[in-house]
Amino acid sequence: MQTFLVTGAAGFIGSHSVEWLLKQGVRVIGVDNLRTGRLENLVVAHTSPDFEWVNADAGDETAMRILFQQHRFAGVLHLAALVSVPESFHEPALNYRINLAAADSIARLCLEFDCKRLVFASSAAVYGVVASLPNRESDLPQPQSPYAAAKLAAEVMLLGYAASYGLEAVCLRYFNVYGLRQDPASPYSGVLSIFTDRFRHGLPVIVHGDGEQTRDFISVRDVARANGEVLTRGGVASGRYNVCTGRAISLNQVLAIYRELFPNTPPAEYAAARVGDIRHSLGDPGLLRNRLEFNAKIPFAQGLYELAHGEDKKSVVMA
Repeated sequence: MQTFLVTGAAGFIGSHSVEWLLKQGVRVIGVDNLRTGRLENLVVAHTSPDFEWVNADAGDETAMRILFQQHRFAGVLHLAALVSVPESFHEPALNYRINLAAADSIARLCLEFDCKRLVFASSAAVYGVVASLPNRESDLPQPQSPYAAAKLAAEVMLLGYAASYGLEAVCLRYFNVYGLRQDPASPYSGVLSIFTDRFRHGLPVIVHGDGEQTRDFISVRDVARANGEVLTRGGVASGRYNVCTGRAISLNQVLAIYRELFPNTPPAEYAAARVGDIRHSLGDPGLLRNRLEFNAKIPFAQGLYELAHGEDKKSVVMA
């Protein structure tokens, strides 16, 4: 039985990815220091005899070396990250340590212990504001935050290792991931989890801007499947790949669906647009489709329905 390492395993995307992998009949070692992850996200994973959780910091090279010595990992899914763009402005040194230095440490351990594949969680934030949409992997990145800069720097570093040492380094640029287990209480949480929480409590939502801004929303279930397939399947070349749907949805369209799901809630309140917010975000999913035959399967209306009704089988992030 193959064994895979997942860092950030108790997080929003991590816990769904762990569950997908366990369903494929592999063994998973999940690492999380619970800085933003939560143990309750791993309730389903803990029912499997093939899952082991380790309370550790993915950037602690000593602790991680012990795990690499104990297990011959067939691959690593590196999801542990500083997930907040605002926090990266306030804590640039922490952003560097978690989003760049930890990736370097994990990559070097992969090389030392002959772990062939490293899948890295990057972000559509690396694109910044570009003149034309959709974003393609060949576009010149224009990071607008320390968070995006660290993600881009990690990509460059990992692909340099791939070219130099033969490590299979796959960098996945997530767009606007949504679904269950994303904490709506966090000020850094995704817009859909916040909207859903307020609608459930009969409260109005606040839209910054005119609501015509668009995002490429992708279900966390699709993202978990992309992570798992890229991690476990052969024939995936090192490189950068968008994980998105290729479909733009405005916040006003989102609100129209919510009005059907929560007909008795107050109307949305509109406020001034926030400085620095990207007006439109849309990815081109073609490269991952061509290389891995991957297509997002969850229609947005269905995914939003599942989120609104709290069906934890099917968890949102503004990139």
